[in-house]
Amino acid sequence: MFQLRTYTLRSPEALRRYATVHWARHLATFEAFGVTTHGVWTESGGDANRLVALIGYPPDADPDQLTRRIMASPEFAADMAGFDVGDIVDVRTTPLDPTAFSPIR
Repeated sequence: MFQLRTYTLRSPEALRRYATVHWARHLATFEAFGVTTHGVWTESGGDANRLVALIGYPPDADPDQLTRRIMASPEFAADMAGFDVGDIVDVRTTPLDPTAFSPIR
């Protein structure tokens, strides 16, 4: 199963810091828990301060349960060290199922 995660940050500076430092650290943490990061983008144009990530969960994983486990881990705490989580003003998750012809499965 895939999930599109959209994070809205308080400011352009918070987005820059979150994307280049803290979310970048998540790559190794997620991999350690079997979660694959397929891409991470920042939204361009407009006033939006958003980071969008496409991640894939292991087969038969419960995404909510696994996410809670990751977020409670010391690895995740280290990823977020030095970042004010209050700068994340919204997180939206969209579950995605690939079509039969999707190049990412």
